[in-house]
Amino acid sequence: MTTYHFIGIKGTGMSALAQILNDSGEKVQGSDVEKRFYTQDALEEKNIPILPFSEENIKDEFTIIAGNAFSDEHPEIKEAKERGLTFFRYHEFLGEWLKQYTSIAVAGAHGKTSTTGLLAHVLGSRYPISYLIGDGTGKGHVDSEYFVFEACEYRRHFLEYEPDYAIMTNIDFDHPDYFTSIDDVFEAFQSMSDRVKKGIIACGDDEQLQEIQAKVPVVYYGLSNTNDFQAQNIVETESGTEFDVFVRNTYYDTFTIPMYGNHNILNALSVIAICHYEDMKAKDIKALSTFKGVKRRFTEKKIANQILVDDYAHHPREITATIDSARKKYPTKEIVAIFQPHTFTRTKTFLQEFADSLNLADYVYLCDIFGSAREDSGKLTIDDLKKLIDNSKTLDINNTNILTEHEDCVMLFMGAGDIQKFQQAYEQGLKEDHTVMKRKNA
Repeated sequence: MTTYHFIGIKGTGMSALAQILNDSGEKVQGSDVEKRFYTQDALEEKNIPILPFSEENIKDEFTIIAGNAFSDEHPEIKEAKERGLTFFRYHEFLGEWLKQYTSIAVAGAHGKTSTTGLLAHVLGSRYPISYLIGDGTGKGHVDSEYFVFEACEYRRHFLEYEPDYAIMTNIDFDHPDYFTSIDDVFEAFQSMSDRVKKGIIACGDDEQLQEIQAKVPVVYYGLSNTNDFQAQNIVETESGTEFDVFVRNTYYDTFTIPMYGNHNILNALSVIAICHYEDMKAKDIKALSTFKGVKRRFTEKKIANQILVDDYAHHPREITATIDSARKKYPTKEIVAIFQPHTFTRTKTFLQEFADSLNLADYVYLCDIFGSAREDSGKLTIDDLKKLIDNSKTLDINNTNILTEHEDCVMLFMGAGDIQKFQQAYEQGLKEDHTVMKRKNA
């Protein structure tokens, strides 16, 4: 029996895939840098060995799965190829693995991870399933009926997959280090739709998705009345959002989700549509109401009158959605945005759009740009963004206590880099201040 060795096992997709293979009874191990990542908690819980990178990790009986972040010059990859071992890139292996199930790919510029998590939760409440979520969560089941997975458009990796179904949440211009334009992104999604075998569930409110030409049935969902699945009578409550669903203009049922914002309603509609298509009963689909969320997507923590939110938002459209969610959930609180741009190319491409979306918050703090190893920083700095946002400030990791000025607020720590270290530094500072106060009062 082979051992699957993951090169870069702490990557979000890699970690999830390693967990799936482990749960399915396979022997799994991996290697990575020694820096700690949140993805390794689940690996450690399942006793999956994580080794420091070294060509000595590679053995003749291994099957190698390499993360896409590593070039063919990586010492372990070179060693594996020299030994002639069976070798896959992450997306190549996933493309092979999912063929044994009824597979549902979730694709889109925004909302993939949340939608994959929501779909896995609802299907998993009724059937044995396997799922791969882009927050590093993966689960395998030997009797899986469905395989739900996130399908990323970056570098057209999702063209390795031939899923039975695809949910397409939206098409937007992102990853400007790879895609040249919105037309280039559309072309990638059009190619992906050609690979779907049974049906596509697409957001009909998205103008780009309306243009997709498919060989399989396309079911559209959205808020406008031209969609096959439409949400109406939307009501925000203390515990979430309630809405009626109409299927081809006929009332179907009323659903509740524990989230806020139209983007979350759309994600839920896509799940309702695919489950309805697969003949699930409305009462079973209502498991939507017990969804606990995915990692780094509006993840909340309350400290005194402050709500601290950790969120992966790193594109202007995602920032707008996150601020919208915060306003709807906490209508009386100030909204404080703490944003760390991710990659110089994205920051440069969307500079004005970032400013416009961040201006929706009451206060804005900016952290230095988190660059990618694959790009040249050029002359761009965080000050170029700061100039476009009235009264914004830069936030230094050693001076996060300036955030204590905002007593009754929601703090949105947003970004795809290491924005979490700013939240951790702030929380640590609060702890230390609390300890000093206790000593003074003792």
